Amino acid sequence: MTPPEKIRGAFDKNIIAYVKWVLRWRWPITILSILAAIFIASGAQHLWFATNYRAFFGQDNPQLLSFEAIQDIYTKNDNIFFILAPADGNVFTPEALSAVEEVTAEGWKVPFAIRVDALTNFQNTYSIEDDLIVEDLVADPANRSAEELQHARDIALKEPLLNNNLVNSRTHVTGVNVTLQLPGKDITEVPEAVSYARDLAAKIEAKYPVKIYLTGTSMLNNAFSEAGLNDIQTLIPLMYLIMIIVMIWLLRSFSSTFATIMVITLSSAIAMGFAGWFRTGLTPPSAQATTMIMTLAIADSIHILVSMLREMRNGSGKREAIIESLRINMQPVFLTSVTTAIGFLSMNFSEVPPFRHLGNITAVGVMAAFVYSVLFLPALMSILPVKVKLEKNGRNTLIQRFADFVVEKRRPLMWGTSLVVIVLALLIPRNELNDEFIDYFDESIAFRTDTDFTTENLTGIYRLEYSIEADESGGISNPEYLQKLDDFAEWYRQQPMVLHVNTFSDVMKRLNKNMHFDEESWYRLPDSRELAAQYLLLYEMSLPYGLDLNNQINVDKSATRFIVTIEDASSREIRQIAANGENWLQENAPASMHTTAASTALMFSYISGRNIESMLTGTTLALILISLLLMFALRSFKFGMLSLIPNLIPAAMAFGFWAILVGQVNLGLSTVMGMTLGIVVDDTIHFLSKYIRARREQNLRPDDAVRYAFSSVGMALIVTSIILVAGFSILSFSAFAMNSGMGKLTAITIIFALVADFLLLPPLLIKMEEKSYAASTGEDISLADGQAEPIPIRINDK
Repeated sequence: MTPPEKIRGAFDKNIIAYVKWVLRWRWPITILSILAAIFIASGAQHLWFATNYRAFFGQDNPQLLSFEAIQDIYTKNDNIFFILAPADGNVFTPEALSAVEEVTAEGWKVPFAIRVDALTNFQNTYSIEDDLIVEDLVADPANRSAEELQHARDIALKEPLLNNNLVNSRTHVTGVNVTLQLPGKDITEVPEAVSYARDLAAKIEAKYPVKIYLTGTSMLNNAFSEAGLNDIQTLIPLMYLIMIIVMIWLLRSFSSTFATIMVITLSSAIAMGFAGWFRTGLTPPSAQATTMIMTLAIADSIHILVSMLREMRNGSGKREAIIESLRINMQPVFLTSVTTAIGFLSMNFSEVPPFRHLGNITAVGVMAAFVYSVLFLPALMSILPVKVKLEKNGRNTLIQRFADFVVEKRRPLMWGTSLVVIVLALLIPRNELNDEFIDYFDESIAFRTDTDFTTENLTGIYRLEYSIEADESGGISNPEYLQKLDDFAEWYRQQPMVLHVNTFSDVMKRLNKNMHFDEESWYRLPDSRELAAQYLLLYEMSLPYGLDLNNQINVDKSATRFIVTIEDASSREIRQIAANGENWLQENAPASMHTTAASTALMFSYISGRNIESMLTGTTLALILISLLLMFALRSFKFGMLSLIPNLIPAAMAFGFWAILVGQVNLGLSTVMGMTLGIVVDDTIHFLSKYIRARREQNLRPDDAVRYAFSSVGMALIVTSIILVAGFSILSFSAFAMNSGMGKLTAITIIFALVADFLLLPPLLIKMEEKSYAASTGEDISLADGQAEPIPIRINDK
């Protein structure tokens, strides 16, 4: 065995000198590395969970800006929606309505509540002679007769503001909506309101024979933070368990397993501490950074330790084995770390702040893992006792037999793999962009099941909101404005998938009927502006505090809020419904009424497409940087360009396969290509670096250089790929669909990356170099497959 000191090359000599320095100062390096990690990790105390879905949108997001504009004009739509389902299936009973009345009364006590709307306190209007009477629809329900409750039921089913909004047509469920005005000064605001609502629901369920379900935007916000916390509490421990099992099975060394756990733990702690020092708010996507860092960080340690243990089993001492392992792995480990970091940093082009946070945190963790793998790991391993069994060289291992198979069958493998790539790539357009925020949560989360119940039994939770302007102050009383508003409402009610329309024109029609002795023939809009203004003034003066019209009309009465509730719909359908409404206004209403829709559902329906467009820029830039880096590091333009093939096709194959498997791409999946680009490069770098080392240092033929690469790094690539697939598959257990889908697609991409690097890259390498090799040596290796006799390969040859 040639001693490392005799290896030529300035780079290798510098690496050897560096490792010797690390081994000499192993104790100070070990202690200082741990202390530095503890100090940086202390920043984690500043981490906090974002409790607002708005965290998923950048401040310049056009849909968010439109939505916030409506929120600024009218009352906020942050709410908690109580859905009460009586055990006997009838809302209009004294007992059921008493439960509604109590929820309504207690709803005012929910932290930050500014309004409570329910059947019992709906401001019903009717006239006595010339007087307009405004009163609760059902007051003191426990003492109401069956006839009175039936009368209230008839009114509710005829009232557009109630039917399919606060009570369904079968009257077996009803809702109480609590509107919140959150100050936005403390992250505990949403959890505080949600906790109170849950306690109230439990109290009412214990007192009355009703089942209560909770939904609304505040419940949505809380579900985001709960999903993130749940993943941290369940997935990270599971990840640690799998890592330990894999390392014990692979390394067969307690010291190596312990050292690797230390590296991934310290790297993860540094990354989360870094996030804390920058006061980063965690969300379900960014909370997965720890799991990803653990998965990625272990690969560096595995490559170094596998090489070290192999050297020791071949007879080297521990010190010499550590030096040799760092010599052959320093460059590929550095390149894989940098390219992985570049891939994750490309997520800064994402339209979604949580994915930017995920990319930055993971990039920091990956680079910390590199530093600790080449500094802390060798220092610690030189301290810890390591025992191995000596093995004989030259065994015909499974990986060597596989290498022979790839070399012999390189032509059919190259064309067969290429055909599969083309077929899967052609399937990519079959994927549909779809983001329904309810589907982000699986059924283990109460918000999902409660919202599904609400959608199936009462009303939808997807809404489109418009602020429709009149042409002047007080213009909402103009008969022409009211007529166009009413026409718009009637048009929307005829559209498929529309469940409910809330429009101010319905209020005016009811008031007009009331002021004409409640005759049904007068249920129409007032004929004059003066009359409409008088009705409105009289009505507003009769409304109790907290139940005014501020949620429907603006301050100077120059605009009204128009709300369309739709059933479960895909992102494309939501965008189409909104566009159809905007087109109707353009074609049928005066210019002053032209406006665009805005809502939470619409924001999410656009975000995937916007994110893909921005990520294409980031991924392209990352690809260029990675390619230039590889060309420089490998000192070869052709190898750098060749690396693009196995680096790009895994994502294409994965998205094509996803079209067969699922067929829908949500927000989380729109980042996978950029995120995995840096990961899939790792296998290519390790294989290419070993191939090039065999060609340049040992002057092997291209086919034998491929065999050398398989022998020296093949098993490590298989194991690290298994670890990566296992790690990202852990995310598939997340209750947050954005994370689970991202984990599944990333795992699939990594599998295809290994296929590309094992079945396509080796044939391409041989094909690319066989002519130049034949020209320089006169030896033709492009004859029939398997004709060339392989040179015996010893992976520890220098």
